Amino acid sequence: MKTTVRFAPSPTGRLHAGNIRTALFNFLFARKTGGSFILRLDDTDTERSTREFARGIEEDLRWLGIEWTKEVRQSERFALYAAAVEQLKASGRLYPAYETPEELEVKRKRQLARGKPPVYDRAALKLTAEERGKLEEEGRKPHWRFLLEQRDVVWDDLVRGRQHVDAASLSDPVLVRADGTYLYTLPSVVDDIDLGITHVIRGEDHVANTAPQIQLFEALGAKSPAFGHHNLLVSADGQALSKRDRSLAIEGLRAEGIEPLAVVSYAAVLGTSDPIAPHVSLDEIVPGFDFAKLSRAPARFDPHELRLLNAKLLHMLPFNAVADRLRAMGVAGGDEFWEAVRGNLAVLADAKIWWEVVSGQLQPVIEDAKLCREAAALLPLEPWDGETWSAWSSAVKQATGAKGKALFAPLRLALTGREHGPELKQLLPLIGRTRAAARLEGKTA
Repeated sequence: MKTTVRFAPSPTGRLHAGNIRTALFNFLFARKTGGSFILRLDDTDTERSTREFARGIEEDLRWLGIEWTKEVRQSERFALYAAAVEQLKASGRLYPAYETPEELEVKRKRQLARGKPPVYDRAALKLTAEERGKLEEEGRKPHWRFLLEQRDVVWDDLVRGRQHVDAASLSDPVLVRADGTYLYTLPSVVDDIDLGITHVIRGEDHVANTAPQIQLFEALGAKSPAFGHHNLLVSADGQALSKRDRSLAIEGLRAEGIEPLAVVSYAAVLGTSDPIAPHVSLDEIVPGFDFAKLSRAPARFDPHELRLLNAKLLHMLPFNAVADRLRAMGVAGGDEFWEAVRGNLAVLADAKIWWEVVSGQLQPVIEDAKLCREAAALLPLEPWDGETWSAWSSAVKQATGAKGKALFAPLRLALTGREHGPELKQLLPLIGRTRAAARLEGKTA
């Protein structure tokens, strides 16, 4: 049977690190098994769901390199859900209940006060047709609950191993609200059946939903998919993550200059014992993906760790991987410039800083005017290459007696205006003799 998985975000906001980790796990699993990855937009909440957020989700996924074979929107599939509701009503598995939220809360508090679990008492099942009619005459509209079979529900979780839940310990879940709108469970299960989903891979916060969903699959005459519930993310210090934290939003990471391959390289190993390492393509990550590697403990998301990984990735990228983006930033210099500066970049935009250093107008910092003047007089004629710096700095050392930091620091400050940076043997030929001479004399050049 062909593997088919889905990623099902709600377009009520942009994606964050936790969403992306789930999407990536589904995508990698589909790639590894030769299966299909479906994007399902859970947009039944018409008040909060927007086209703008839907486009943002698509944009974020494409930026990360996560492509889908099919896209569906729940807002276009209501006829399927209505048919499922009628099927469940006809089989006696969906029943009307009339309690208000306030009445249910009173029941819950009473049960807790008596030391009992707050499980719905199924009082609605005891109502006669006459009593239901009277409630509706009063203006009450029913919500609809799924009648659980009170038995042990067992599944072999891809991450957590064998799981079982006694359905007698659960309340019959509400599938349809009094206003006729659907809660998450019904559309999700109906879609999974219709789309042929074979594996549901999601966060462990959904474990509690699994037993009712398995029964709902069965009640609708379908085989339940396999389930895998991965660990959730916490902050570097172990605290719960806030979705309002911009450092978690894919949109925010993009704005910060984090590379998409750094994000997926990091997300793919969070919560495993695999080393954090940069990958230059998603295809490199696929072979190592394995649910067995996932820990049950929460995975720590550390933005600082991600930034370090981003720098490592840039340091290993070949020029052709960034050439178009450099040109778009107005950075020329080709492969020679990229090889010179990539080891000093934290984000790609830093390349523009170094391009301005080698080709723009720079106010030099003159720390030792006498040494710089003598150095300017000793500049060799062009053409310059990778050996020019060594020969020239040796000549300056011999002529001035300066050595070590006393030699190299004033030259770097005059030539680049900075105390640190790429190796000068690579930068010097890019700066060129005319510009180097002017800067050594303290001129803006």
